[in-house]
Amino acid sequence: MTWSDQRMFGLLLRRLPFWVREPVFILVGSVFGARIMYVALRDHSWVAAGIGVVFLVGTALRIRTVVRTLRARRSRTASVTGGAPSVAGMSDEEPRQAGAAAGTVPPQQPGAGPAPSRKEPNVWGQTFAAVALFGALAAAVWAAPKMAPDDNSAPKPASCSNAEREELPQAYARTPKAVTGDELCTALNRPGLAQLLGTPDERATTAYGTSGTAPLTGGKIAEPEAEVQFDTYTVHLSATYNKLSIAQYVKMLTTGGEEARTLEVLGRPAVFSSDHTMRFDLSRKSGPLEEGPLARTLSVAFDRKDGGGSYDITVWSEFGALPDDSALLDIAKEVLPEVPARTAR
Repeated sequence: MTWSDQRMFGLLLRRLPFWVREPVFILVGSVFGARIMYVALRDHSWVAAGIGVVFLVGTALRIRTVVRTLRARRSRTASVTGGAPSVAGMSDEEPRQAGAAAGTVPPQQPGAGPAPSRKEPNVWGQTFAAVALFGALAAAVWAAPKMAPDDNSAPKPASCSNAEREELPQAYARTPKAVTGDELCTALNRPGLAQLLGTPDERATTAYGTSGTAPLTGGKIAEPEAEVQFDTYTVHLSATYNKLSIAQYVKMLTTGGEEARTLEVLGRPAVFSSDHTMRFDLSRKSGPLEEGPLARTLSVAFDRKDGGGSYDITVWSEFGALPDDSALLDIAKEVLPEVPARTAR
């Protein structure tokens, strides 16, 4: 709620009748006071406790004022409707005539009915109306941002939809369990992917999948890929259907002097590794390839037996920063179960 909205709300409350305004203040003070005292006890904050006490004391004073006003109204109403006390031995008309003669009670006009009594407002009805009014105002303030029209200029998350379906290479026909790049992209481009990366406010700027083959294999080994890009990080998911197991891959890494961290993910053998990405730059005279930023990769075997092949989840950033390994673990646990299990094609 903006400052102008608070001023309008306060002005509206001050112009309300007493029996509408005071119940609203009591309700607001009770709710806010109890909530602030709860936070103060939970966080052991003396400042919050002081604020909560101010709310509760102010609410108690308003309740006392309402009770005193209600009692005074009832006493005044009883004195008006009760009439003059009767005198022994006199009829109902005699006290009125005696009072009229004394100048204290005006004589009743012949044929005139009883004096109309002033109709008092329904206190409980006004109290219920006050609570309903406060609820309506609170609901309006809460729902206003949700009912506001969407800003068309705000970018929408990238989609994996691909109108032109590419023809799958023959390697996919020879590998019945192979998934496609579109299926990997659908599994990877999850609504909570940015949250897993630690950047919940970012949206995917690019998302795509390709159904290619592994290099240096003559197009005989399927290697579908998917990639989702954010402003901070880029996430790449690939599946390689070769006979290289995680154990063999770890041995290759350690033999080459690289660091490898082995573990289990979803009950399958897995390994962390790091390497630099490669960047294409056609303006370079010495060659179109150059070393890109450092990337972190989590390779997870297809099955518990580690019979060969793996899913590789790679994350890097153009700024050189990398998320914690726990982020890649969370991505693997969320994404890999969503990859469809192929038994035939």
